[in-house]
Amino acid sequence: MNGALPWAAALLLAIPLGAAAQPDLARGEQVYGRCLACHAIEQHRTGPAHCGLFGRLAGSAKGFAFYSDAMKRSGIVWGDATLDRFLADPMAALPGTSMTYLGVTDAAERRDLVAWLKRATQPGSACRPAH
Repeated sequence: MNGALPWAAALLLAIPLGAAAQPDLARGEQVYGRCLACHAIEQHRTGPAHCGLFGRLAGSAKGFAFYSDAMKRSGIVWGDATLDRFLADPMAALPGTSMTYLGVTDAAERRDLVAWLKRATQPGSACRPAH
């Protein structure tokens, strides 16, 4: 056995975890363009507004009355992992959902979209949740 294996292991340990997987927020915003036919950050459209999305119970956006029973009963709390799973294939992730979009199948695009949503949906000057 030569000394290459310890060097390779040392090199891998020197690379910061997640260095290659940093989200691209600009691309996340571009991916969100696909959502705009039905969603917006601040107002309801065919689908609910996304302002205040993270940490919100699915099916509970104030003032939105068109949730499917499946969404209202899902018990999902929106966060990085739940959005990633749902957005990959909404109809498979939540049978009975009224969201008929086929999903964001590319994992990197979903990562970028979720990262952008996390920033864009925080209540503040550009995002005012309904009360």
